[in-house]
Amino acid sequence: MGIYLDNAATSYPKPEAVAKSVYDFMINNGTSSGRGSYKMAMKSDFLVYETRKLIGDLFNFKNYKNIIFTSNVTESINLALRGILKENDHVVTSSLEHNAVWRCLKTLEKEINISITKVSADEYGYTNPIDVKNSIQKNTKLIVFNHASNVLGTIQPIKEIGEIAKENNILFLVDAAQSAGVLNIDINENNIDLLAFTGHKSLFGPMGTGGLIVNCDYDIKPLKAGGTGGDSKYEYQPDYYPNKLESGTLNVSGIVGLREAIKFINNETIDKIYEKEKLLVAYALKKLKEVKNIKIYGPKNENDIVGVISFNIENISAEEVVYNLDMNYDIMARAGLHCSPNAHELIGTKDIGTVRIGIGYFNEFEDIDKLVFALNDMQNY
Repeated sequence: MGIYLDNAATSYPKPEAVAKSVYDFMINNGTSSGRGSYKMAMKSDFLVYETRKLIGDLFNFKNYKNIIFTSNVTESINLALRGILKENDHVVTSSLEHNAVWRCLKTLEKEINISITKVSADEYGYTNPIDVKNSIQKNTKLIVFNHASNVLGTIQPIKEIGEIAKENNILFLVDAAQSAGVLNIDINENNIDLLAFTGHKSLFGPMGTGGLIVNCDYDIKPLKAGGTGGDSKYEYQPDYYPNKLESGTLNVSGIVGLREAIKFINNETIDKIYEKEKLLVAYALKKLKEVKNIKIYGPKNENDIVGVISFNIENISAEEVVYNLDMNYDIMARAGLHCSPNAHELIGTKDIGTVRIGIGYFNEFEDIDKLVFALNDMQNY
């Protein structure tokens, strides 16, 4: 199947049990959750509830009904931002946000005149929490930060930022797209009010799964209205979780796959997953230095990043490098801006992009060796 190094986009392969569970549900059950009282539908209800519980326990969050299922982290972020921000509100965010955050904020800036402060970071993507504190204004409603950059891999100091948010009575939203499943995340310890996650990356679940964990009392406006399986006589959206924010038929087959994926993580343990990925990242940072004409961006310490490394080869475009890796060496990587132009602006690559490798739990050291060989070999043409 070749060497897959695009785990920052989506993890591959998935644990075999994940695919089997989705297939088994679709063949042997296939019913909607919350839509019937017959036995198979009740089984679907239980599977969805059990997945909520597994997710909550993973992040040390016990109010399971406040775990809202979405189709991906982008929907989760839109749900939070559009459901919370009002006209003339102020938002503090990082210099490394994915377009899932940045485009939503810029759209709200145009639509309802919110104001945005983008906190500076150094060339490695590190954010000083003091700069976050100094960016707070009288009308600051929300602080939104990614936990780890999808371009540089840089892990942000969310605990310190969460403390600042709590001290100032400001909501704190964390985008855990690159960290959920690989870093230990304790919602309460880190003072996180809203945690947005996706199922298909380091959680090893199917595409089309994600969620928003609501750890605050704020009245979040629903992103959509419609059927919830109950209260059907009532003409307006229910005001209780999860129904308030979950309209329409849930992706139960995907949720069942996510359930099995989290069971896999629990069996392996996050500590074991993180330690293996950290060893692979350390090895990659060391071996990539052997590549001729390479420039590596971001931190050079495996303790400061998740499994994301961006680089360029002098005089070869990122797109050409990735094309050669794929066509001549059967290695899959990613070129471009990675839906994060702000991060590329920070490192001076907004016009050229970078080559990005996304290292995952199922990669091995020999994958890195073959990558390094290929990057050197293609320069001999």
